[in-house]
Order: sequence, then structure tokens, then C-alpha cells
Amino acid sequence: MSPTSSSSASSLNAARRARDLAELTEPSRPAGGRQVDVLVVGLGATGAGAALDAASRGLSVAAIDAHDLAFGTSRWSSKLIHGGLRYLASGQLDVAYESAVERGVLMERTAPHLVRAQPFVLPLTPLVSRGQAALAWSGFRAGDALRLSARTARATLPAPRRLSAVETRHLAPALRTAGLRGGLLSWDGQLADDARLVTAIARTAAAHGARVLTRVRALSLSGSGAVVRDELTGEQTEIRARAVINASGVWAGGLVDGVRLRPSRGTHLVLRSERLGGLPAGLHIPIPGESNRFVLVLPQGDGRVYVGLTDEPVDGEVPDVPEVPETDIGFLLDVFGTALDVPVHRDDVVGAFAGLRPLLDTSSDGSGRTADISRKHAVLTSAEGVVTVVGGKLTTYRRMAQDAVDAAVAARGLGAGPCRTTAVPLVGAASPRVLTGLRAPRRLVQRYGTEAPAVHALGAADPALREPVVPGHPVTRAELLWAVRHEGALDAGDLLDRRTRIGLVPADREAALKAAEEALTVM
Repeated sequence: MSPTSSSSASSLNAARRARDLAELTEPSRPAGGRQVDVLVVGLGATGAGAALDAASRGLSVAAIDAHDLAFGTSRWSSKLIHGGLRYLASGQLDVAYESAVERGVLMERTAPHLVRAQPFVLPLTPLVSRGQAALAWSGFRAGDALRLSARTARATLPAPRRLSAVETRHLAPALRTAGLRGGLLSWDGQLADDARLVTAIARTAAAHGARVLTRVRALSLSGSGAVVRDELTGEQTEIRARAVINASGVWAGGLVDGVRLRPSRGTHLVLRSERLGGLPAGLHIPIPGESNRFVLVLPQGDGRVYVGLTDEPVDGEVPDVPEVPETDIGFLLDVFGTALDVPVHRDDVVGAFAGLRPLLDTSSDGSGRTADISRKHAVLTSAEGVVTVVGGKLTTYRRMAQDAVDAAVAARGLGAGPCRTTAVPLVGAASPRVLTGLRAPRRLVQRYGTEAPAVHALGAADPALREPVVPGHPVTRAELLWAVRHEGALDAGDLLDRRTRIGLVPADREAALKAAEEALTVM
């Protein structure tokens, strides 16, 4: 049986957390708790990926986070697995190729249940000149060449093509018809949910033996471990390790000296899909005055549409949860409105979220636009031997994790084999044929993969668990219970803000709070 074929081996819950933390910090041992080969700090996509990479090489691993899985940047993305087109256009060929390769790995090998092909339409409105249209079309063709060079199958990502005005309106009914010349159709990868991807990575790491511990804060790091605090009890202790990887994202500089970051804020709006008349495809809406930046309109299939994103520098202290300024909301609505037949007003925005990208500052004075900073990741090793990984993006998390573990193995002389994660399927992964044949609702299959029948069975056994948590939203009470039993959810925030995305709409979150508390009480 493979590690990902058993829910019990990969299950994260309060009981497992308590056992694993006790083993790592048991004071009765002669030298304290058990020493591990690798300690990973941060459980976003990159940190969880590093834990999986190291564990799948046969190393003993502990991975900690002060909050929850995907608490930081990894849950605030556009929910896209990009092929690198933007980076190709700006001359970052290595980043573009790496993105295309990693997109193919996710879509065809490691997470085909979580990532699917998403069509996008660039409407050719009067604000898009023929020169701009020609440039965009060349870019889409180049993106398809990237797909080919990354050896991603045509069946996985169809070819771009030109659309008539009628076809464009069919895929985007809310578009303004006046002056519409047609559109350009392209394809990219869309995640069912970025936080669910992180959960799947962390659970797969756990199936390979990693100790995955949320609510454990690193107070200080050294080359031989970390001083930590259990945020549930307040107890302070130490985790000993032969190698330490700092994957704490925008907070990385607070744990290791000499790491200079320039966080960039990416804001998205949340709208009700009925306001736009349904969207079979996403939209690329050009930002006026920018040759290679777009506002993305992203239908989610759950009655919501995301509109984003911004790229604004953030100065000062890094907050746990970034606030969305009204200026970002106004900017996105203004650009969005340039292409719409039906106006969207501030009152139509039912939620908004912002994430901070951990961009490495390589400038001499911290000047320049964050939009112009390379998205290439960096792996830095401190004088004490702590390995820090920063930069990059969600799509390339696996490669970032590989490079970080390679650096840690080399710096500390660990005995480990080569990286295996291009061929390690995440929990729930299976071939399209197997996924299609599962006896469970399609929506559950797209979120849980081969575990969807087990989630569905909870509702079959108890009709109350089949009930939606919030009227008009598809998440059921069975999914909340599953998250507590198997996905490490410890409180209502974990359930509503990360295991599901109900919390992106404050009114829905309030309505779902009682159901979340009941799921926790059951356990």
C-alpha cells in the first residue's frame, strides 16, 4: 500500500498532534526530546513541500507553524497554477520554464484531482488596440510553446485560439457588446483551493512519517534546532534537529538575520456569481497603461467569483492577516468595469482578501516597483547553517522545497537520496479515469480525490451531515467533520477559513460558525 492510499496514515488531528509533540519535546529523555534530521518552520505550500520532500527521502522530519496549515500567503493566492506566461513576457525565461514544468507535474502526476484546466478569455474591447491584441496573441502562442517544452499533454491544456464576438459573449455573458471585436481564448491551471493543496501536501508528508505540528511557534532558530512555544498551552521547549529550514515566508526575516524582503500585497475581491450572469470561463482584463498586467476574473464553481489582483509594496510590520485597503477595491472595480455591460458597485463586493508575497529584496536602496521584482526563489544559508527559502510562487512550491532540502542536506552532511517529489502523488490523487469513476459528487472529487467517497459516506450515514453549512453554499457538515478527523482542523477558524473557504464572505462565516463549533464538539 502506498503512503497516500491510507487515510489513517495521513490523518492529522488533535490526538496525533499531541503524541508527535510529546515525542519531540519529552523532558524525561536524557537529552530532551527525540532529535530529527530536519526541522521545517512554516507550513505554507513551500514548508509543507519541504517536509514532504525530506520525509520522502527517508529523513526524519518535524514541521511546525505558529498558526495553521496555509495560514499565511498560501491561502491568499488567485487559486491558479500558472504556466509562466507573464514571466516569459518580461524576459524571465528560467522562471517561466520552471513554472510550466511545475504546472505539468501538478496537473498530470501529483495533484490531478485538485488542478484542472481553466479557460480564460481576453475580450477585444475598444480599449484593447489591435497592436495590443497582436502582442497578447503572440504571448498566448508562446505560452503554448512553453507547455510543449514542459512536455505537458495537449489533452491536459488545449491550444489557444481566436474567438468571434458571439463566442466571446457566450463564454462571458456580462461583457459589454458595444465595440466588442471578439476575444482570445487561452488555458491555464486552476486549483480547487490553494489551502486544500497545502493540506494535501502536509498530509502526504505525514503519511511518509513527518510530524506535522500546527500551533507551535518558533521563538528562535539555530543550526541545531529551535526554541518553540506550544500556542495551545503556553509551554516553552526545544526541538532538536540536525538541519533547520526556515520556510516562514514574509516572516522569514524575523527568524534569521540578513534576510531582506519586500512584501507585495495582492488583493482579490469576492462577488456572487449570479451578479455576473454566470461565467463559463475566466477573464483577462488588460490594465490601462500596462502592457503585461491584467485583472483576472476567476469563477470558483461555488457561487462565487474572485476578481484580482493588485501588486502593491507593503512597508512596516507584517500582520498575521493583511487588511484590504479601499484603494485596492476601487482600483479592481474600475478596471473590471471597463469591460462589463452590467455595472458592479462597491455594495456587490461581499468579501475581499489580500496576501503578501515574500519577494527577496535585491535592490541597493529598496526602491522600485514590487511588480518588477523577479519571482525567482532564493535559498540562503546562514552562518549558523539555517537554510532559508524565500521568493517564488505557489506554482513552483515543489521546486522551492527541493532546492531547500538539497541545501540543508549539503550544509549539514545528511545521508539522503535524491528528490522524489515529481513522482509522489498527493493524498487523493489518481488518474483522470479513476477519478471519473468514483461514486461521489463531482464537486467532492475535485476537492478530495479518491477520498471523496469516504467524505460522501459520512453524509449517507447521517442525513444531518448532508446539510449545507450555509444556505446557497455547497460545503456540507460532513466536510467539516472530515476536516476535524483527518485534516488537522483544531478550531472554527481552521474549518471556515482554510479547510473550506466559507470565511471569505464575512456574512457566510457568521452563519456557519455554529455548525463549525458543533463539528469540533463531536470530536
